[in-house]
Amino acid sequence: MTNQDLSNFSMLDLFRMEVETQAAALNDNLLALETQPDPTEALSALMRAAHSIKGAARIVQVEPAVKVAHVMEDCFVAAQQGSIALSSDQIDSLLQGVDLLLRIAQVPDTDSENWLSAQQAEVEIVVAVIQAMLVQASKVVETDENQRSGQGITVQQKPASIEEKSSALSTQHSAQEEQSPVQRPGRYLRLEETADPHVPNSKSSHSTERGVRVSGENLNRLMGLAGESLVEANWLLPFRDSLQKLRRHQNSLSKDVEKLQVMLADLPLNQRLDSQLNTTHQKANECYQILTERLDELELFARRSANLSDRLYREVIATQMRPFADGVEGFPRMVRDLARQLGKQINFEILGKSTQIDRDILEKLEAPLTHILRNAIDHGIESPEERSRLGKPETGTIRLEARHQAGMLLITASDDGRGVNLEQLRQKVVSKGMVSTKIAEQLTEAELIDFLFLPGFSTANTITEISGRGVGLDIVQSMVQQVGGVLRATSGASRGMNFYLQLPLTLSVIRTLVVEISKEAYAFPLTRIDRLLMVPQTDIFTVENRQFTRIDEQNIGLITAHQVLDLTTNSEQAKLEVFPVVVISDSVQPYSVATSAGNSHDSDNEALAISRSPRSNRYGVVVDRFLGAQDLVVRPLDPRLGKVQDINAAALMEDGSVVLIVDVDDLVRSIDKLLVARELSKIAQTSTTQPKQPLRILVVDDSITVREVERKLLENQGYEVEVAVNGMDAWNAIRINHYDLVITDIDMPRMNGIELVSQIKQNSSLNSLPVIIVSYKDREEDFIRGLDVGANYYLTKSSFHDDTLLEAVIDLIGEGRN
Repeated sequence: MTNQDLSNFSMLDLFRMEVETQAAALNDNLLALETQPDPTEALSALMRAAHSIKGAARIVQVEPAVKVAHVMEDCFVAAQQGSIALSSDQIDSLLQGVDLLLRIAQVPDTDSENWLSAQQAEVEIVVAVIQAMLVQASKVVETDENQRSGQGITVQQKPASIEEKSSALSTQHSAQEEQSPVQRPGRYLRLEETADPHVPNSKSSHSTERGVRVSGENLNRLMGLAGESLVEANWLLPFRDSLQKLRRHQNSLSKDVEKLQVMLADLPLNQRLDSQLNTTHQKANECYQILTERLDELELFARRSANLSDRLYREVIATQMRPFADGVEGFPRMVRDLARQLGKQINFEILGKSTQIDRDILEKLEAPLTHILRNAIDHGIESPEERSRLGKPETGTIRLEARHQAGMLLITASDDGRGVNLEQLRQKVVSKGMVSTKIAEQLTEAELIDFLFLPGFSTANTITEISGRGVGLDIVQSMVQQVGGVLRATSGASRGMNFYLQLPLTLSVIRTLVVEISKEAYAFPLTRIDRLLMVPQTDIFTVENRQFTRIDEQNIGLITAHQVLDLTTNSEQAKLEVFPVVVISDSVQPYSVATSAGNSHDSDNEALAISRSPRSNRYGVVVDRFLGAQDLVVRPLDPRLGKVQDINAAALMEDGSVVLIVDVDDLVRSIDKLLVARELSKIAQTSTTQPKQPLRILVVDDSITVREVERKLLENQGYEVEVAVNGMDAWNAIRINHYDLVITDIDMPRMNGIELVSQIKQNSSLNSLPVIIVSYKDREEDFIRGLDVGANYYLTKSSFHDDTLLEAVIDLIGEGRN
């Protein structure tokens, strides 16, 4: 790194930093040699990087690093001179030399001598293999000269690779690596500015960024102070408004004094009073003038202060951000090495390298993206022969892209490989006993792919070292949820796999909905809100002492925020006719700005509507008031407080007041505990114990007069009535629709009433349906016959003239809804 503050670093620290920086240049340019038609610039950058490492290693007297870097530099110089052409196999050997340099640089100071001594054999092997390239090159040149002079030609053997020379030591080395505290190669994330991918070694040649080492705690404090500075600057605005009001009063006072002078002009006044009046008028004008000047200065200062604070705030935010390239610089090397190991041809593309991402998120992305890429290489991309048979290009493509979209960070990882066979996945889900065969047949593509993110679930037939070693995609899901993001995937047989990671732009600033609870401000992260509702009191019903409202054909339990957060109950809330409700769940959901029909609340022209799949643990938290959406700078709570129940962090509002940011996962757990303890308080007093839907009755009679009499009689009592003209018509309707009661005649064509009742009572899914027979037949044998087949009541049609029919209906299904 150039222009770096070196005062706090030891010489070995500087050496490690130098090796990490130059190793990145070595990796990038060695990979570029395989694709660039003109290697001139890449070779120059490689020579400079190896030379820099050699010089740094000599200063700190790390001789193994000197040897490796020196022989690599000689190799690059030879390639520049045209005496050697670097093949893929030779690039493999040079890349392993880069890995060895990184491992040497990362050895702890306390274990340096022992580790270097133990790895001396490996160092010698690496040096020998790279030297063999130079020896071969010199012999090829010598052979060419001999050919020109007429001498014989000597056939040269291919130099042994590092793997071949170190086969005897492989077991020993692997055991040492298991025990060594040294970080393995290819797992580094650097925070310096990354190089332009089109300009080799742009990092080392003309990077001008000044890097300093700052602890995360210091950076968080700086972030908090910048936020406070922005808030303090806004305090000048109400002060300015007060002075403007004072200036208006001063101007009015000056005019009143002037009017008084005019009024007293015609009256005989002594000289002293007249002089005092003139002096007062003059001072009033002077005060107005001074106040105007100072107010203009204050307005200018307020604008400058607000602008300066805003710039400071944005600059501090920028210190948390790094380009996407910083987190993915090791992936091209990994993809290239694994593809060669598996005999596959892969074109790896990274788009959006300059996309800014929060440092913390960037660091957390490494493991899940590594897992996705390794899966794509091992299971996704087919072999060249298979791709050729399928009519695909022999070279597969894996693409990684980062971009900002709708105020979020969208990471897309895709490949054009074999994808997921949805039918095989469906069978796998059934074989694991996760769902029944009947349910599995009804699962959509999105619902099937969701199973891939369950812990321990894998579609691979064999466990390999390359693609996760049996670890499923749940590690990706876990990381995404940890930062408040959303993970989706799409696939299909032979059409590749696509992963979409929707993440917040930064963990330092979050988009929230601010609400009022017990006259205090609380903030809910937008990514953790399913929906915002304004629920009328009439839409609240009670079941088993719990209150609910209905959304999307689903009952949502309601609970007051005061009770969950253990705050003072707002006495005014019970008097409300419409309640503000924040619907939350125990799962992170993607959000989009939309209009939620009927129940949305407009907050700063934003209404939140979440497309989601039904989940358990979904609750409606009743608050006092929606205050609007706002970006908040997250301030961690004092660690001495420990974990504050239901609260995740704090922030400052624009007016300087403190707002607490709700921990939604913790809040859901607190609600669950209250449900278990059955200690929920009522939101609103409701008179119903169930949302009263109209009770449906089917009237069956072949007489249009009787049907209409019965229909009107029942509808007048609040029942919903449908009619059927005979038993067969009624039987077809009953099997398709839901009814709470059937009222039927006996004598009807096609199927009589006795047969209809018998069919109903013999059907296992319908035998609980109550039936009333209403007939002109009033003989005892008819009565007994009707009850024998299962009718609940047998009435004669004379019951129309009294309340007997209605009493029987109420007895069986209850009163209608008027």
